[in-house]
Amino acid sequence: MSRSQWGSRVGFILASAGATVGLGSIWKFPYVTAMNGGGAFLAIFVAITFTLGLTLLLAEIAIGRAAGCGAVSALRKLGGGGWPLVGYAGVLCGFLVLSFYCVGGGWTLGYLWRAIDGRVMSDSPEALAALFGQYVSSPVEPLLTLALFVLLTLVVVMSGIQKGIERAGKIMMPALFLLMLVLIVRSLTLPGASAGVAMFLAPDFSRVTPAMLFDALGLAFFSLSVGAGCMLAYGSYLGRDVKLTGAALWVTGLTTLTSILAGLMIFPAIAAFGLDAAAGPGLTYMTMPIVFNHLPFGQGFALAFFALLLFAALTSSVSLLELIVVLPIDDWGVSRRRASLVVSALVFAAGIPASLSFGLLADYKWFDRNVFELMDYGASNILLPLGGIGTALFAGWKIWPTLRDELELPAGMTVAMRWMCRLFAPVLIGVILVWNI
Repeated sequence: MSRSQWGSRVGFILASAGATVGLGSIWKFPYVTAMNGGGAFLAIFVAITFTLGLTLLLAEIAIGRAAGCGAVSALRKLGGGGWPLVGYAGVLCGFLVLSFYCVGGGWTLGYLWRAIDGRVMSDSPEALAALFGQYVSSPVEPLLTLALFVLLTLVVVMSGIQKGIERAGKIMMPALFLLMLVLIVRSLTLPGASAGVAMFLAPDFSRVTPAMLFDALGLAFFSLSVGAGCMLAYGSYLGRDVKLTGAALWVTGLTTLTSILAGLMIFPAIAAFGLDAAAGPGLTYMTMPIVFNHLPFGQGFALAFFALLLFAALTSSVSLLELIVVLPIDDWGVSRRRASLVVSALVFAAGIPASLSFGLLADYKWFDRNVFELMDYGASNILLPLGGIGTALFAGWKIWPTLRDELELPAGMTVAMRWMCRLFAPVLIGVILVWNI
């Protein structure tokens, strides 16, 4: 049976950009930027994204297209030996990330409903903190929103590449950008918004420290979702007529643009109301509602904001589920429908303790972390960097001639990318790994 392919180059780019644009682009990038001095951090982040990040993104997509299969099968087909272990580590990483990510995705559904019924409209930080705490500690509602979010992800992936993932990307990514632009325009027209723009964009290079560089390096690497094999899986459906370098540049550019737009959406509004842009994840659920409460038609803007978060979460969760289901489809000949159903059920089951770790299981901690935090730590700080190192070494040392032929780069860029994969990327990602541990 012939392998499915993307219907168009635009469809691949939008689906891939959706995979890289997630909840982190909306809440993590702004507060990490705020903690690291604004514009100087932004400049370093962009530079690393278009060098290290783009290199690894190109490598994953090229490996996927060269092999025509998912991570495990691709490394077995092209490399043999123990290389498939890198693919298995990526699939495990994707499973862990998806399991706790769907919990957060469920929260966006819960808060979308709270925006509809008006409960989120408050200017009291204490009341909003209590609302969030009551919701996430409930033994029932977060599980229901988790199940609904998993179901939405399942429907997209089970529908296939063109009718499911590509179609969803073509709808949700433009909708995401449209919602962001609406919120940015409103944010920039607030009194005092210019101070927020300056806070975000004005470079303060006196704030550059080794810790800041590690934060920029880690955020640039993780923002493109490289290391687990999501982009490798998407690349496996890519036709020979698509120029990989141009497509990867578009994906990298859209991902970076989304992060910058998130900053322009949040910083001016935060500055206008004297709130803290470095509030972390609480910025999403316990700070931004205060902004909306002070705006004319604020409930409408709250609806737009949480719908935006839902779209961002879904486009990422779809890529993670695809990463996992492609293993039984390619290796064991399981149908897409059955693979999607079984994997989604397992993801929901694994997500239950992650969700309950804020309520019934809150007292159960290991290494001072609850279940949700342990899953996040293990996947993000250990498995993902290891996968990035393995992918870079595989590309630079094991299959470089194949990769070179796939990419068709000019001579100078070919040499630069080869040594980025062989040496610089593994060393820099290794530094992130050691730093995070």
